[in-house]
Amino acid sequence: GPLGERPLLEVRLGELPAWISTCSFSPRGLRGAVQRAWSSYCAKYIHVKQGGPAGISMLLAGYCLLSYGWNYQHLKQHRWRKYH
Repeated sequence: GPLGERPLLEVRLGELPAWISTCSFSPRGLRGAVQRAWSSYCAKYIHVKQGGPAGISMLLAGYCLLSYGWNYQHLKQHRWRKYH
């Protein structure tokens, strides 16, 4: 099919710049991409007949990484203090 209609995992590495140029980076296009990613994630890990802890544990791990990133400057300064 056309390059713009292919999912990311089916795009070859040489075609990646052309595929990115077909994407819409407007607020509406970005919102649609986030919605498609979330619905794909839910279909694969959350809304399954016999689910496991994988989907929820990935969300928790992502939250832990984001929270560490948000607090990194504070943690870095706190680590180098000799006396509290």
